[in-house]
Parts: sequence; structure tokens; C-alpha cells
Amino acid sequence: MSVAVIADIVASRRLSDRAGAQRVISEAVAEVEAALPVATSPLTAVVGDELQGEYPTLAAALASLLLVRLALPEGVDCRFGVGVGEVRPIALEGRELPEGPAWWAARAAIEQVERLQQRAAPLARTWIELAEGEDAGMTETIALATAYALSRDQSVSAMSDRARRLTYGRCLGRSQRELAEQEGISQSAVSQALASAGSAGIVEGYEVLVARVRS
Repeated sequence: MSVAVIADIVASRRLSDRAGAQRVISEAVAEVEAALPVATSPLTAVVGDELQGEYPTLAAALASLLLVRLALPEGVDCRFGVGVGEVRPIALEGRELPEGPAWWAARAAIEQVERLQQRAAPLARTWIELAEGEDAGMTETIALATAYALSRDQSVSAMSDRARRLTYGRCLGRSQRELAEQEGISQSAVSQALASAGSAGIVEGYEVLVARVRS
């Protein structure tokens, strides 16, 4: 069982520089992969505004996708459809194309999160689907992971650009002193910014995910 992820740019049609946004996202993905190299295949642009990636576990995917969102600058954001199941790549003209139940589930998931954004949950960015035919015992795990991801989305979506940078740094184990020097502010200002953004819960959740990845 693998985890397939399809991502696209939120409100891409309203961006004045879509090519620039795609470049920024690619740079954020590369930065995250250098900091936390857990992807089987890192998110890569495939067509239009879409990116695709693959991860060995759900914990790895959720940890990596959190860092990607935190690494993106204000004005650029992604939504993620996460599919859990079997991957069956197909060979076409000398290269492998992603295919299989996990990818079908990821497609359904990104369509669902887009519907949520348009209706009841404008700050939603992540949805997780279990592929058909997988162990029904995982249904509760997927539901809990989705609830966690949506709650996390609300917090990250409400953060300022600086709060996201500081939270990203804390996830990677940087001290408040280091972050203060990076931002050119005092350590107390860092502490206040992190507290007002509710970063502690985000960082703790990230640490739990990384511990599962490394166990």
C-alpha cells in the first residue's frame, strides 16, 4: 500500500503570474525534500497547475505536505488530494506513468476538498480517501487523519506569512534565538507570534508524524 498525492494551486486563475507561482511551489517542495527526505517520488508538476507525488506512508505524506504549506509565501497556496491504496504504474513510450487505485482515490480526494472550499470550509486544503478494495479496518484511521488534516488546515490558513516561517523553523528544530536572528526581531516577539498563531499544536502534530516515519 502506498500514498498518492495530487496537488494543485488554489485560485490559480486569479494569480497574475502563474508561472512564477509554479516556480515558487517547486522551490518549496525541493526545500522540504532536503529537510525531510521522505517522499518515494516528490511532488512534481505534470500538467497545467497540477503536481503529483508518492509517499510510503500516510504519516510521511502528512508531515511533508505540512512543511510544503508552511514553506509557501503569502499569496501562493496548494490543496492536496491524498489517496491510500495500491499503486500500479503503467509503461508508456519508455516511461512509467502513475496509475492504480491510490491515484484514483487521490483524484476523488482533490475533487472533494475543492467542493469543501467552495461550500462549507473555505480554509480546507487536504482530503484523504481510502482506495476501493483496501482493508475496511483502515476506514477509522483515514477518518481520524482527515479530521486532523482539516483542523491543521484551518490553523495554517489563518497564519501570517511570518507565523508560517516561524512554525516551519520550529518544526525543523530551530531555536527561538535562531528564528529571531532570521526574522530580525526579538526572541519575545518570536514567542508571541508563535503563541498567537497556535503553532505549538502544529509543531507537536508534526513531531508525532515524524516519529512514526522514523520508527
